[in-house]
Amino acid sequence: MITRTLLSSSLAVAATLASSLASPLAAHEPASPEAEKAPMSARDLITMPRLGSPTVTKYGRYVVYSVTYTDEETLKRSPKHYVLDLGRPGSAPVEFDLGLRGHSLEFGPDNFLYFVSSEHTDEDAETRSRVWRVALEGNGNVTGAMLVADIAGTDIAGFKLAPSGDKIALWAEIDRNCQRFGCEAKPEPTGSGRLYDGDGGFYRHWDRWIDPDLLSRVFVFGLEDGKVVGDGVAADGGMGIGNTPTQPFGGSEDIAWAPDGSGLYFVARRSDSKEPTSTDLDIYFSDLSGDAPKELTAANEAHDSTPVPSPDGKSLAYLAMERAGYESDRMVVHLRDLASGDTRALTADTDLSFGSLTWSEDGSYLLATATDVLDVPAYRIDPKSGEVTELNLMAGNEAHIGNVTPLVGDRLLFTRDSIGVPAELFLARMGQTATPITNVVTSRMGNMATTVTTRFSFEGAGGDTVWGQITKLEEHDGEMPAILYIHGGPQGSFLDGWSSRWNPRVLASQGYAVISVDFHGSAGYGQEFMDAINQDWGGKPLEDLQKGLAAALKLDPQIDGERACAMGASYGGYMVNWIAGNWPDRFDCLVQHDGLFDMRSFYYSTEELWFPRWDFGGSYSENAEVYEKWNPVNHIDKWQTPMLVITGEQDFRVPYTQGLQSFTVLQEREIPSQLLVFPDENHWVLGAANSLQWHETVFAWLDRWLKPRGDKETSGE
Repeated sequence: MITRTLLSSSLAVAATLASSLASPLAAHEPASPEAEKAPMSARDLITMPRLGSPTVTKYGRYVVYSVTYTDEETLKRSPKHYVLDLGRPGSAPVEFDLGLRGHSLEFGPDNFLYFVSSEHTDEDAETRSRVWRVALEGNGNVTGAMLVADIAGTDIAGFKLAPSGDKIALWAEIDRNCQRFGCEAKPEPTGSGRLYDGDGGFYRHWDRWIDPDLLSRVFVFGLEDGKVVGDGVAADGGMGIGNTPTQPFGGSEDIAWAPDGSGLYFVARRSDSKEPTSTDLDIYFSDLSGDAPKELTAANEAHDSTPVPSPDGKSLAYLAMERAGYESDRMVVHLRDLASGDTRALTADTDLSFGSLTWSEDGSYLLATATDVLDVPAYRIDPKSGEVTELNLMAGNEAHIGNVTPLVGDRLLFTRDSIGVPAELFLARMGQTATPITNVVTSRMGNMATTVTTRFSFEGAGGDTVWGQITKLEEHDGEMPAILYIHGGPQGSFLDGWSSRWNPRVLASQGYAVISVDFHGSAGYGQEFMDAINQDWGGKPLEDLQKGLAAALKLDPQIDGERACAMGASYGGYMVNWIAGNWPDRFDCLVQHDGLFDMRSFYYSTEELWFPRWDFGGSYSENAEVYEKWNPVNHIDKWQTPMLVITGEQDFRVPYTQGLQSFTVLQEREIPSQLLVFPDENHWVLGAANSLQWHETVFAWLDRWLKPRGDKETSGE
């Protein structure tokens, strides 16, 4: 059961930040009385400053955060760092210089600021990643940098400091059999070939080929006067269990210290022959003796992650799924009594899937976030009763809450972003108003033409309520073409949040009405709704998209449904391929990015095999009938719509050959088409210059097919 209460009854916002706030049903910045503002461009999106995660001092007086800036001309990215005094309301952030280009900033219990850098104060030093620290004052003065950890022959990937201040956990790619943090390099093979055993784990994963001898492993060192001492103790007991942090997206949340520094909790999935088919992440505990760690969640063969011990060290909270092999099962908060080993599923009766977890500063309650009908609110969880209470940090206008950090005095630091505005930092206190404390992007956004996002619902497949959003320019005369935006996952959502890649606002700023639909399988509507896509990829989701587009056109007469394009990536790209053969006469054009085209060849070339095995009821050989039922390649005889195909050569999730196959069909059938291939991108387009090229190519394609009819006739199209 969820109880909804207000943490803040209103939101006091400085005038310069007013444009960051949206009405409950709109991501909307108020129009300026000044001259007409230019719409947001692709270059605006790509060069938008990006706020990083905050770190705070022990008692919550100071917060440090980083902002990544992108040069308008060169598109080169570089970070700047800021310190803000939370003890002085209204104080301005102060920029400071670490002395080295650094990342992964974290305050230690000694209030020194620690970070990782591949640079060195000595220009002649060997290039590798090391841990450093500086003494930082509230006015931005810096003393240092001072070397903390430098391990010959090893690039340190990350670190986590013990609350006791006398230890540090370091992780890096280390030989799985190595007993020390760093071993002598093995002899180079005779040739350039990679050799893999058939009973090994992944041979490639996400965007890189795997070295079967290497794992991301954690070692614990002592700290004396801010420097590591000793050879380090392997948290995995020298067993080489699996990658910690987990690959490819795990981070410091996979590692947690016991509050007294007596041991370390960590997450790993066994790197063995079952790895490509297993979602069985487990939580381990190392007592730092060097012996084998204790596997705390061995009884659960599904996903266990995000260990967070209570401040008193008596309990361990974590997130867990129930069904093995399903990566999108509901994440339930569990609580383990560390003395007895008894474990309770705290939120088993709450139909929310939680994605983050932490304790309040005093340990009296837990804090978590979860997607719920296009928003990602924060929740308070009672560790005794399991009662879940929505905090409503933004007075009914959550959009996307993240980086929830509890502070002394029952305060919360968090970020909030929306379709309208990228992330800013906010500070809240129980029973009082939440206050924006940064202006990284808000004023800049206020100088651009405003957009408005409207939520709508309709009766979808099976009579279920399905939600969608329409994003368009607020001040726009006349009709605008429709873009049907199809999200990936497929267990995802085009929620009310900012994106640096598939961004509804920048597309709407080009004069289009962007329509997104959270079809069956989407997150935020309960587990049954999410499970409904299982073995039904082209069924209920397509029906929802068809009905959702019709509902949006009926709701907003300004949208010209006779000029329409559908576009999507990953599962969204699959759906574009499916639409090409199963809804072939509806759209003027299609944009397909990293889309699945042939389910048989996809199954035998992708890496995380648990995904298709769950969604299609087994391997291809076990359930070929379902794979072929929803296989776009079986409907290419009906393809007729012009399509832009985009793919990345480093994409091992949906290998780029899927895009090449679809482009071959378009060529053979003489359907107008283009192919954009990025040799250095994976499943996503991350490079600044590549992102600009992506947007320019997509915008040109949409313009080519969605011009007013008279213009098309004039051009002979």
